[in-house]
Amino acid sequence: MVDANVLIQLAQNLWYVGIFIIGFLSSFLLFLPTPAFAVIFVLASPQFGFNPLALGLVAGFGAAVGEMIGYLIGYEGEKLLLERKYKKQLRDIERKFKEYGAPFVIFIFAFLPLPFDLVGIFCGVINYPAKKFFVPLLIGKVLKYILIAYAGFMGLHWITQYFGVG
Repeated sequence: MVDANVLIQLAQNLWYVGIFIIGFLSSFLLFLPTPAFAVIFVLASPQFGFNPLALGLVAGFGAAVGEMIGYLIGYEGEKLLLERKYKKQLRDIERKFKEYGAPFVIFIFAFLPLPFDLVGIFCGVINYPAKKFFVPLLIGKVLKYILIAYAGFMGLHWITQYFGVG
């Protein structure tokens, strides 16, 4: 697991490039947790000097780019992962995925704290078009990180005012 203090130091040293890296790592490290949400929440505090909107945009963009790794693993590994006996089940799931609105499903999984790695790998395996995958992914990740950043900006500011700290 990546240490939160290391990520905060990265952001302080590299500013928005560091924020992009934090977002990227949060998604690039498939199935491994990072404290990216907590770090973005903390960095949104006025004492760090980041604009919460820019913080959310950059972290969300980094996270969306990082999620493309899972998509590429699925896309490239499709032939290795699938045996004939599973192809029918996969096609049934793919049909349902598209029936329920693939862009909506991608957006919801990207926006909510759900296991998105599986969605990215699945979309790669079924050869879902990368552009159609990336747009709802990007919107979901950016909105999530903007909400986290504004929650940190407003929440920490309110707490420090209330307790007379800072």
